[in-house]
Order: sequence, then C-alpha cells, then structure tokens
Amino acid sequence: MTPPQCRAARALLNWSQSQLEDASKVAKKTIADFEREARAPYPRTLSAIRIALEAAGVEFIAENGGGAGVRLRKVKC
Repeated sequence: MTPPQCRAARALLNWSQSQLEDASKVAKKTIADFEREARAPYPRTLSAIRIALEAAGVEFIAENGGGAGVRLRKVKC
C-alpha cells in the first residue's frame, strides 16, 4: 500500500484520519506522516491500516502497468 492509495481509500470511505485511527488502532500522527510521505511505518503498522481499510470494503489494486489503485468491493445483493 502506498501513501496515495491510503489517502484514496479513506476518500472512498469518506473517512477522516481519526476514523482510520479508530479502525486500525494506529496513531493518527503515524497515519498522517505516512500519507504525506514523511516516514515509512513498520510493516505490522501498514498491515493494520490495510486490514482496517479492507474490512471496510476497500480493495487494493496492484501495479500492473496501469498504476496501483483502490476501489470499493462490489456489494452482493
């Protein structure tokens, strides 16, 4: 997960950094520093952020020549 993917995922969910903090149990300052590319968190911290976003319905799209991205999972009726 890249910083732009994290920002985009929060935008898709309409989540603030505080809401991501609550969902991931990662400090808001750590999230803010990561998103502005001021520092790279530990792998376990990135994992906690990613797990929280995925649990909320975000899918991460790998770099495949078209650029890494995010989208919301399709809801099955």
